[in-house]
Amino acid sequence: MLGRVAESLYWMFRNIERIENLSRFLEVSSAMDLDSGIAIEPWMPLIDACGDRELFQEVKSSFSSEEIVDFLVQSKNNPSSIRSCLLLARENARQIREVLSTEMWEHLNAMYWRLKHEGSFAGLPSLEWLVRIRQDCQLFYGIADVCFSRSLGWQFCQLGRLVERADKTARILDVKYFLLLPHGENVGGVVDQLQWIAVLKTAGGYQMFRQSRQLSITPKGVAQFLLLDRHFPRSVRFCLDGIHQALENIDPQQASSERTLGRHVGMMRARWTYTDIVEIIQYGLHESIDRLQQDLNKTHNQLEEIYFHVSQSFSL
Repeated sequence: MLGRVAESLYWMFRNIERIENLSRFLEVSSAMDLDSGIAIEPWMPLIDACGDRELFQEVKSSFSSEEIVDFLVQSKNNPSSIRSCLLLARENARQIREVLSTEMWEHLNAMYWRLKHEGSFAGLPSLEWLVRIRQDCQLFYGIADVCFSRSLGWQFCQLGRLVERADKTARILDVKYFLLLPHGENVGGVVDQLQWIAVLKTAGGYQMFRQSRQLSITPKGVAQFLLLDRHFPRSVRFCLDGIHQALENIDPQQASSERTLGRHVGMMRARWTYTDIVEIIQYGLHESIDRLQQDLNKTHNQLEEIYFHVSQSFSL
């Protein structure tokens, strides 16, 4: 497989995953904003959750909800906006159409043209629009699941999807713990409880958390579920297990402890497998998540160096 094909598959799935996450973020924040009885600022934390505060301050003049929504949904100056990600995903797919199934290309192309014909939004898109975007992403995954061969290309798709998912799950938890931590008198109160429910809903894990824990929602319980649960598909641990498995399927030698990439991913996976939430909180949840994000960035950089920025093809 050519490095450019692997890179296109990786980024196509990573951008689709980013679109789905953004639609979740916006949907939950919109619901919180409608609850006028609770004094919560639901929009600014989204910029921090996406790690785009510096870029936002460069291209926008204020932190109003309208500017934040525009930045996340349709700004051409934001390469991580929903429109930009869909454009990039479609362009990645166009360059490698011969590799994809016809159904995958047709669905992604239809998503692109539908969004293009809708034009620009004035304010927040409707809840129906956000749900449709998320479901379009999920339908794309479903089409790929039944139509795309489990060959080398599929493994790079999974790498892009899981690297992005682990990053966003950790970021949204970090924003709540580090940036939104309420004052002492509000801990455990209505505002605090609503925010923790919003964190779970943003990760699509509210019902699964209730089923697995069957206890009241606590910061410790939510953090353990989103970081360390080995069954929930959006938890950090589940994503890291998937990244390691994809690397094993691509090249067992690169995934071994004798190679830089394999050693790095193995250590990162072990760090989040052989620990518990008490140790993480004692060390510092923000510091742990910050280290995870650095590790994920390093993983991405090593993938680029080994597989994407190569002039020759590679194989199993």
